[in-house]
Amino acid sequence: MTFQTEWLRAALLATSLAFAATSPVLAETAPSEWKVTDFLLDNGMEVVVIPDHRAPIVTHMVWYKIGSADEPPGKSGIAHFFEHLMFKATTNHAAGEFDRAVSDIGGSNNAFTSYDYTAFHETVAPQALEQMMSFEADRMRNLILTDDVIKTERDVILEERRMRIDNNPQAVLDEEVNATLWQNQPYRIPVIGWMQEMEQLNRIDATAFYDKYYRPNNAVLIVAGDVEPDTVRALAEKTFGKVARGPDLPPRVRPVEPEQNTKRTVTLSDGRVSVPSFSTQWVVPSYHSGKEGEAEALDLLAEILGGGTRSRLYQQLVVKQGIASSAGAYFQGTMLDDTNFTVYGAPRGDARLADVEGAVDAEVVRIAKDGVTDEELEKAKDRYVRSMIFARDKQDSMANIYGSTLATGGNVQDVQQWPDRIRKVTADEVKAVAARYLVLDRSTTGYLLPQTQAGN
Repeated sequence: MTFQTEWLRAALLATSLAFAATSPVLAETAPSEWKVTDFLLDNGMEVVVIPDHRAPIVTHMVWYKIGSADEPPGKSGIAHFFEHLMFKATTNHAAGEFDRAVSDIGGSNNAFTSYDYTAFHETVAPQALEQMMSFEADRMRNLILTDDVIKTERDVILEERRMRIDNNPQAVLDEEVNATLWQNQPYRIPVIGWMQEMEQLNRIDATAFYDKYYRPNNAVLIVAGDVEPDTVRALAEKTFGKVARGPDLPPRVRPVEPEQNTKRTVTLSDGRVSVPSFSTQWVVPSYHSGKEGEAEALDLLAEILGGGTRSRLYQQLVVKQGIASSAGAYFQGTMLDDTNFTVYGAPRGDARLADVEGAVDAEVVRIAKDGVTDEELEKAKDRYVRSMIFARDKQDSMANIYGSTLATGGNVQDVQQWPDRIRKVTADEVKAVAARYLVLDRSTTGYLLPQTQAGN
């Protein structure tokens, strides 16, 4: 049971989008039994089936369209808190019974919470699929929430915050940078929540949250692996289909970010830090909030600028100048609202952090002014496709691609058509998004420094 921190989410989303890049390649040669199937149950629950018969394994995921950015004011952390509560007793199963059932058959299960969704997943043998569906359908509506249960699990998440955030200088800085980057949007609030608000979460809060959001018409079921669509449909109707539809929820409209006109910095000096580092972020459109083609261009911009060992930042700072131990960029495209574009770096040897930051900034300015070459762009596109030509070797990643897309306003066609849209991006479009959005005077930079470098 986890919450996805910014760095982890970035890694997962980068992987998800790269996996999606292989879809048309596979589609041209894939057997018909690999065709993705999408349908709705009568109670409004969407179901996606991704067949893959090469191994007798199935990944079963339930995605709820509720994340930390949807939380009521003053109740930060309740989405992640409720993820924990979903593993408690129901009217039909004792606490821990679900976990033991998965363990007894050699499977695995867990859950995670992010800004825009909460997901629960199991990986088991195909013959156990109906049992997994039955357990998930049961806890969708039949949890037993008592004051004792709430108090015990609240203590757990408070300790989790102490361990994952308060004891980690990088995590503390990430929180402060987010709270500075976002001036109005709820992405500024950490997924795990603020400590003082987490301490006040109670049974009334949890019950209201459960009754509002944990309904089949606010959920997406993803089944990937050694299954047939007709079998999944029959099992889904037998289990999830028996759960009553909840009231229709209003559109997920959140506060809009104001125009940003300043450069802001956040600095944390800590005795536990041995190597200084920095990151600079900008607010940019996501796949859901951007104009046509913008997010695709931002994806390729991140790849060219800092997506790996062949990127401009790595080649210039790590290989040629030798001043950086790390340097890169990433774009978190799969978000419901606007998102962030990030560049980062850390010095090597006797190099100063200021030298690394200056060199990174220079590359950002250069690409915004001069753009990218057609050769660079084509190689970036090729890397997306080549690196994930074996996407179906990881059925859980395929399930994550579709689940995260559908939970943030997209659909199955968006995933399948994404590679074609990537291929249509031009060098001029990449230059345009760099010039429009990566303006240093409208950025937020975080510095993580050793204690001795405070104020430098």
